[in-house]
Amino acid sequence: MSEEQKKADNRARPTTEEFRTFVREDWAPRRPTVTAPSPAAPYAAVRRERVSAAYPGERLVVPAGGLKVRSNDTDYVFRPHSAFAHLTGLGADREPDAVLVLEPRDGGGHDAVLYVRPLGERDSDEFFDDARYGEFWVGARPSLADLELELGLTARHIDEMEAAVAKDAGSIRVRLVRDADRDLTARLDAARVENGAQSEGLTEADDELAHELSLLRMTKDDYEVEQMRAAVGATHGGFSAVIAALPTAVANGRGERWVEGVFGLIARHTGNGVGYDSICAAGDHANTLHWIKNTGDIDAADLVLLDAGVEVDSLYTADITRTLPASGTFTQAQREVYDAVHEAQAAGIAAVRPGALFSDVHAAAIRVIAERLHAWGLLPEGVSVEDSLDTEHGQYHRRWMVHGTSHHLGLDVHDCALATREEYRDAELRPGMVITVEPGLYFKADDLKAPERFRGIGVRIEDDVLVTEDGCEVLSAAIPRSSDDVEAWMARVRERSGR
Repeated sequence: MSEEQKKADNRARPTTEEFRTFVREDWAPRRPTVTAPSPAAPYAAVRRERVSAAYPGERLVVPAGGLKVRSNDTDYVFRPHSAFAHLTGLGADREPDAVLVLEPRDGGGHDAVLYVRPLGERDSDEFFDDARYGEFWVGARPSLADLELELGLTARHIDEMEAAVAKDAGSIRVRLVRDADRDLTARLDAARVENGAQSEGLTEADDELAHELSLLRMTKDDYEVEQMRAAVGATHGGFSAVIAALPTAVANGRGERWVEGVFGLIARHTGNGVGYDSICAAGDHANTLHWIKNTGDIDAADLVLLDAGVEVDSLYTADITRTLPASGTFTQAQREVYDAVHEAQAAGIAAVRPGALFSDVHAAAIRVIAERLHAWGLLPEGVSVEDSLDTEHGQYHRRWMVHGTSHHLGLDVHDCALATREEYRDAELRPGMVITVEPGLYFKADDLKAPERFRGIGVRIEDDVLVTEDGCEVLSAAIPRSSDDVEAWMARVRERSGR
């Protein structure tokens, strides 16, 4: 007996047929889970048409992915694969194990078919006995008819999927998003080969599809932009809640965890949750770029670097960073570093416009960083700003600003990650793109090349920026950025909260 079978056997409860009949009887009619089409449905349909046009005559398979075990018999909260969410419009916690198939039509184009585990009837064993999928345990799922109304596509039972995907695999090219569900990928690979497909080239063809679907998300449609606005608005609320809670975080100890919890509460209440693990870094922890342990205390004299974003129910996420003085007021040295980063960010944002290169944003911001470091005497003797910016001269400024200034943002916090360098960093910005602009300066406490007054200070400022037809729009412009505005914001929030 396998370990999984043993677990299932341990959980099984003996029942009689009389008991099963008793459980199945006398339930009121269910209320429909779906009453109208999803507002995302028409936009998802357009996205599918774009994919269809790129792969005429081919069968395309995009799984949502399955539940993943956290420990023993408990699962992580389900999040569908981003390509699946993008092409169906399904969001938070929707339809584990579902698979979208774009089936080629004889006359051209594709039919969109969603294979899904539908709501089990109350006279089924699933209803009461299945702890992973049963309605009694995890709640009702939509029926096939519900999903067809909601999404505007054809819905079929998941049990029909593997045969449908493998059918005529020798004469129809089948492409699959491989990383969405690795167990399913292995089964479909075997089924494709059994039905006539050549094993050589399967992975390469599948990788081409994954790349295309990643690239498809680079320019946002109107629905996506509105979801990004909602995510940014919710994130603004989370930052304000953190400001109100900072005195408590300082007083209670382990304040980074307090900050993480407060932001997480707002994220979970106003959206699906956080879009990525929040960085809640006080003092010298701010100089560790991916500080997600969040185990430290917060001292009243510290800066607190909060890099966090709310993921809304549609799975679009914000990505905002503010560096806040725990006391509400910057010290002279903190302000000096902060203002340098703010100046660099302003230069980066000014470079965002259609036709500019993605890399131009970093170039504009990093020039200001290099100029400030040179003015402070931190670049090696004889190394000018131009020398440091020249990649052949070592880029000495990168000791204090190691990361890139921007990345694409959307369903994933680092969206469109499968795009090539030419399609991403070396490409032109186009209207509808959403990118971050996030320079920083990081002076570690033990950095003897840094001025003593700067040691232990880390600052990053990050905003989400939409490329428009004639320039850009800072989606997060309502969240204060300059040192003076941050202090005024903190004072207003604390006054309202009585702190």
